[in-house]
Amino acid sequence: MMNEKALDPELRVLAEEDFAVAQGTVERLSGRIQQALVRPHPFAHLPALVEIRPGTGGSEAAIFANDLYRMYMAYCTIRGWGVQVVSLHETEAGDGLLEGIFEITEERAYEEMRLEAGVHRVQRIPATEKQGRVHTSTATVMVLPSFPTSELAEGEEDPDSVIDMKDVRVDIMRARGAGGQHVNTTDSAVRMTHIPTGTVAAIQDTRSQHKNREKCLSVLKSRIAQKRRDQREAEELALRRGAAKVGAGRSDKMRTYNYSQNRVTDHRAGYSLHDLPGCMKGEELGKMIEEVKKWRMGVDVEMLADA
Repeated sequence: MMNEKALDPELRVLAEEDFAVAQGTVERLSGRIQQALVRPHPFAHLPALVEIRPGTGGSEAAIFANDLYRMYMAYCTIRGWGVQVVSLHETEAGDGLLEGIFEITEERAYEEMRLEAGVHRVQRIPATEKQGRVHTSTATVMVLPSFPTSELAEGEEDPDSVIDMKDVRVDIMRARGAGGQHVNTTDSAVRMTHIPTGTVAAIQDTRSQHKNREKCLSVLKSRIAQKRRDQREAEELALRRGAAKVGAGRSDKMRTYNYSQNRVTDHRAGYSLHDLPGCMKGEELGKMIEEVKKWRMGVDVEMLADA
């Protein structure tokens, strides 16, 4: 009797439905656990700066770069993201792109778009090809975090200079050297050390410890702000060098757009989307981005396991 019930078609349908629901729940919970384990990218909260340039393939590469530019612009429109064009240089014919740089002003845009960086490869028959031969060309996409550069309103503090005074050691000492008749007769010299960065500032200009303290704190904040800016520029440079190889060729691709097969394949995630027109219109690009993010999350979890 139990075997008959187990083979009952209605029970099988119900079991399959329950299994599908349970499987979906397990996948969602697994994704949340992975997100909790992996530390967020330090620039995840920032807007993004996207740069697109043609690679190998001559005029066809420039045309493909223009296609990618329009694809990302369409995707941003679909997402409702604000976009500001920074630089746009087209070919003389107007159908190709020599350089396209734009900023996605949305918060966390860098986190959403950073895995689009790399060499994109296209395989298709160019409009100028008379014999119908498939050409392979590439374009390079770089995605960088976009840091605020506009001047702050008067009286508003530069975020780079904000420090927690709990991290600052203050030493008061007797002033030394020239500085007037009474400069070295009082404990007015101030030295501040920002412990996390090792940045030091010392002021003994006046006999007033209070004034020296104010000046010293101002100098300390300026030095820390400069150090943070220098570090940020170094990180941006590292991102530029790591995002795409100089002179990257066809074999360095991370994604292929194959027009004859109506297919877009991301070689990192091993995922193929069989709707190339929808992807180029930005409509299906979100699916590709999500699959690549899942792949990256898996890689990060594996790295944690190996640590």
